[in-house]
Amino acid sequence: MDVQTLTYIIVGLTFAMYIGIAIWARAGSTKEFYVAGGGVPPVMNGMATAADWMSAASFISLAGIVSFTGSDGLVYLLGWTGGYVLLALCMVPYLRKFGKFTVPDFIGDRYYSDTARIVAVVCAIFICFTYIAGQMRGVGVVFSRFLEVEIETGVVIGMAVVFFYAVLGGMKGITYTQVAQYCVLIFAFMVPAIFISVMMTGNPIPQIGFGSEMVDGSGYLLAKLDGLSEELGFGAYTEGRKSTLDVFCITGALMIGTAGLPHVIVRFFTVPKVKDSRISAGWTLVFIGIMYTTIPALSSFARVNMIETINGPTVQMQDGSKVYGQGTSYADAPSWIKNWEKTGLITFDDKNGDGKMFYSGDERNEMKIDRDIMVLANPEIADLPAWVIALVAAGGLAAALSTSAGLLLVISTSVSHDLMKKTLRPDISDKQELMWARGAAAVGIVLAGILGIYPPDFVAAVVAFAFGLAASSLFPAIIMGIFSKKMNKEGAVAGMIVGLVFTAAYIIYFKFVNPAANSPDNWFLGISPEGIGTIGMLVNFGTAFAVSKVTGDVPQDVVDMVDSIRVPKGAGEAHDH
Repeated sequence: MDVQTLTYIIVGLTFAMYIGIAIWARAGSTKEFYVAGGGVPPVMNGMATAADWMSAASFISLAGIVSFTGSDGLVYLLGWTGGYVLLALCMVPYLRKFGKFTVPDFIGDRYYSDTARIVAVVCAIFICFTYIAGQMRGVGVVFSRFLEVEIETGVVIGMAVVFFYAVLGGMKGITYTQVAQYCVLIFAFMVPAIFISVMMTGNPIPQIGFGSEMVDGSGYLLAKLDGLSEELGFGAYTEGRKSTLDVFCITGALMIGTAGLPHVIVRFFTVPKVKDSRISAGWTLVFIGIMYTTIPALSSFARVNMIETINGPTVQMQDGSKVYGQGTSYADAPSWIKNWEKTGLITFDDKNGDGKMFYSGDERNEMKIDRDIMVLANPEIADLPAWVIALVAAGGLAAALSTSAGLLLVISTSVSHDLMKKTLRPDISDKQELMWARGAAAVGIVLAGILGIYPPDFVAAVVAFAFGLAASSLFPAIIMGIFSKKMNKEGAVAGMIVGLVFTAAYIIYFKFVNPAANSPDNWFLGISPEGIGTIGMLVNFGTAFAVSKVTGDVPQDVVDMVDSIRVPKGAGEAHDH
């Protein structure tokens, strides 16, 4: 059976499972739509949170970044796992104790201000739309290759599936769907990683194979990759080229942004007790760690395979020297190159007219390869069985769709609960609020699809921008709301607005207004757009404290509320009153 047929079967079965779960777990009340009724077991919630978290950026794009940039790409792994430690220790128990459905709800009540609530809604929606653009792009990339349709068509198909189970099931349907999606995506990620590790190093554990010798006798994997990279003009694979400050800022923005992402925070309201929220965060880190510790190995395997497939194998001479591949005939190119060429994500330009492909980091290069294809193409490059290739396609879709659903839920609850119920139309019924939530999700899906068809960058970079926006806007307001009894509404609102505007303006300037200037020489202190969220966070904190010093005191009832949040007692049942 060919790859396309198997892909249709496996993807079709997984989609049927997701939709079946959504029908079974259909939300019948606002509490079930927003927080799944508050009764999800911690281990199951950990799996759902991991699936919500491990988006197309993690599954499809992250290994591609590490594969193309080497050790510089590891900042994403550090930031995106460290954020859960910060969440578990500093935020989750307190927000869960407070007991409201959403981040804007917490900010609106803690800062006793509808203005603060609306600013938080705007921040949440802005962050979620930035994030979801990457997910929809990931869906389009998967469909374009494996179902042989245009990327735009793939995005539309993904929109239809997410629309069905997100709008119908709400958080209840999404939670149980995401448990299934985690199982699909982690199996789909680990199976090819284990296959390739055995083939290249003889070790079935990729994390150990990463530091092992190659079975072909060409030395240790990373030493071989360093030699290949330097010979081809890419620079040593294991040596970073980013400045220390930029590495620190990117890691910080991703870590702090994780702790400020609305769709992640809301997941911890779905468990019964405050204690369960900490346990749930711990399980989430375990489930994420399985993939994230595998990514560096998979990236390295893919890099070696890709270079040697295009350039020809590296030959070890009797005197110990190595002769690197000099190019492979395009006429004899493996099928994966021709397949991905159809999508436009690989292109070949025969500069010297010799009919041979050559891939390098200098003027000799004749191949343009989109980094987002690496995980999806990896099984084909390694010549794995067709069912593994189809399984990876299903895993990529599971990752993108699970996160898209979580983000759409935040958008819908921000509009229906925080904007309508809490601010503009407090007299609406539960049924009307649910209608607003589903309507907002439907509009959100359409806008997300448009962003997926016209994305601002490759998948993981788009997602990194969302983290910077979360770090510079919502995170400081939440932390100050929990740990500072003196922070007033004026300070919090000013901080969120200034932090968000500063970070968004920096990103928009270098990515849209003047992309030609997007280089370390022109960045502020050499900090890239991916890392500017850390500076935006500091700007937020500074603005908030400065404004709070020259404005009014915090009311006593709010001070008492902050004290009660910080006392570790009670279940903190999620409510909306």
